[in-house]
Amino acid sequence: MLIGRVQTSTGDIVPVRADGDRRIAIEDPYAAFAAGREPADLPNGEVAGDLLAASAPVVVVGIAQNGPDHASPVQAWLKNPRSVVPSGRIVTLRRDAGETVAEGEIAVVIGRDATGLTEANAASYVLGLTAVNDLSSPDRALSDPRNFESKSGEGYTPIAPWIDTAASLDDAPLTLSIDGEEVAKTDAAALPASIATCLAYVARWTTLGPGDVVMTGAPFSQGRVQPGQRVDVTVGGVRLSTPTR
Repeated sequence: MLIGRVQTSTGDIVPVRADGDRRIAIEDPYAAFAAGREPADLPNGEVAGDLLAASAPVVVVGIAQNGPDHASPVQAWLKNPRSVVPSGRIVTLRRDAGETVAEGEIAVVIGRDATGLTEANAASYVLGLTAVNDLSSPDRALSDPRNFESKSGEGYTPIAPWIDTAASLDDAPLTLSIDGEEVAKTDAAALPASIATCLAYVARWTTLGPGDVVMTGAPFSQGRVQPGQRVDVTVGGVRLSTPTR
């Protein structure tokens, strides 16, 4: 199932599922997930409006050092959830922070309170996967190793409009394209530390909840971006498009 959120002309935000090109209103998907079932359709049926980012996280966690050349173990850092924007939103790249790099990543959307999450049971806490573009200014990391300056640009966390509940934590595919040219093609299996390992590490130190997002790293899916270019990230059955200026 593909689950998203639509903002109607009256300003209401309605959870929906994809039915071809139609968007069908559903009950709270997180309540349904906690109850161990798929969300039911609501009587009001098809919903018109603008697709938002698939999740509105309270916490956004980035995974650092999930690369083949890192001697250190996986660690995590926090990204401002106010930097989350929907697919199609134009992002203004900073001109005062050096080059900009798009990091196409598999994003995990947590489905319920993650107390008790371990590597063995991690999948049972995951509503689904989506695509994220972790826009970054890596030159700033030379003076700010905690990633605050390099990751904090306005709109620097575009998230796709759908959560793919059928995508696998073990081998979900990921592609990154810039101006229509594919620059990276990989999958979850290529991550040096698995998604379950990353989730268990985060859950060991903090509690995640419904809608929170864990970005799993981009060791093989990065590309330099110039103002005016478009970045597309595809994960599983969802696509994220980010025009820049």
